[in-house]
Amino acid sequence: MLAKKYWLGCLSSYAPAQIVAAARYAVKTHDFLPTVSVVVKACEEGVSLFGLPQAHEAYIEACRAPSPKSKAHWSHEAVYLAGKATGWFLLASEPEDKVFPLFQYYYHLLCQRVMRGERLEMPTQAALPEHIPQPLSGEENHARMLKLRMELGL
Repeated sequence: MLAKKYWLGCLSSYAPAQIVAAARYAVKTHDFLPTVSVVVKACEEGVSLFGLPQAHEAYIEACRAPSPKSKAHWSHEAVYLAGKATGWFLLASEPEDKVFPLFQYYYHLLCQRVMRGERLEMPTQAALPEHIPQPLSGEENHARMLKLRMELGL
């Protein structure tokens, strides 16, 4: 009973999906059943269990992505969203020692969301309208301007 409470206390800050994935990984990679410290370590380092690259790999991917960024092939949606949150200009213009901590912060937040079971969505572009209005001719613009002046009393 006390052991269950200890395990619960150690793992309470992690999402159930994250714990299950980390436990499966620990069982497959160790000769004996994992200890709580092995499971906690797997939870903390387990971004790859969810298809996420490590933070530095994600940073390099975001820096090297071609424009337009939304059309690039991303290893995971979190990489694109972390790059967007950091700022594409900042990623392209500032040295790594200044930008990587900011990127890493956003990426870590997104990884936590993924490991809690949230599904990240890439932004979609709005479709073009069915009818694209044609610009008004000079006479039509002049007539509308006169009408507007009359309505406003100018």
